[in-house]
Amino acid sequence: MTVLGVAGFAAGLILYFVAKKFNVKEDPRIGEIEEILPGANCGACGRKGCHDFAVECCRASDLDGLSCPGAGSEGMRRIASVLGIAPLSAQEKKAYLRCRGTKCNRLTHRDIATISSCRAAKTLAMPAGYCTWGCLGGGDCVKACLFDAMTWDAENAMPVIDTARCVGCGKCAWTCPQNIILVREISADTPAVVVACSNRDKGGAARKMCSAACIGCGKCARTCRFGAISVSNNLASVDPGLCTGCGECITGCPTAAIVSHINTDNA
Repeated sequence: MTVLGVAGFAAGLILYFVAKKFNVKEDPRIGEIEEILPGANCGACGRKGCHDFAVECCRASDLDGLSCPGAGSEGMRRIASVLGIAPLSAQEKKAYLRCRGTKCNRLTHRDIATISSCRAAKTLAMPAGYCTWGCLGGGDCVKACLFDAMTWDAENAMPVIDTARCVGCGKCAWTCPQNIILVREISADTPAVVVACSNRDKGGAARKMCSAACIGCGKCARTCRFGAISVSNNLASVDPGLCTGCGECITGCPTAAIVSHINTDNA
């Protein structure tokens, strides 16, 4: 027993000195950067988590290609200051819902009381006339949001996005199996004009499912003087790079499928 104790003690000493010899001290700037980051580990930066992102920042000679939506422009400026390099002007993003299938707009309803998730809901039979392109009512996106930017509207069985809290990380969009959440860059002085519909059925069929559906009529594209709207597969879309936020397409849309969102951070 004594021999085993001595051997164990000796092994412990050896491991201690080996650990001391090969110990690699972490760059102290990593910890400083982590304090600036939101700590959500959302992966929107393209890294494994906040620590990995901080490590990459310290390794880089500049911040080109490195951006944390959760930290925002101010956070990235602070990170650049820690690193002693010039900051980059990161374009902020927000998430927008491409569905207006509220209780009053949907013409056919389904019982969603037993739906535990949207992915589970996709495997269930839909009532005749129910829009299979829109929100499924499972609330997966709300559960996925790490920044408290989404709430659940129980009355309409629809998520609600608080753009003031949204950081544009895209977690909700990745989670949604219907691909009805659009994450796009925002402008401080131009409202975000979005087609709040994802239905790709022909106009007549889409209108029978939802009174606010895009019917692919093309009136918005013809109305737009800036060539910012196009129609493909019976669904209109807005090019934010060309859109001026004038609102003429919104006024002209016969089903009110196009909506405007003001950037609440700058409003």
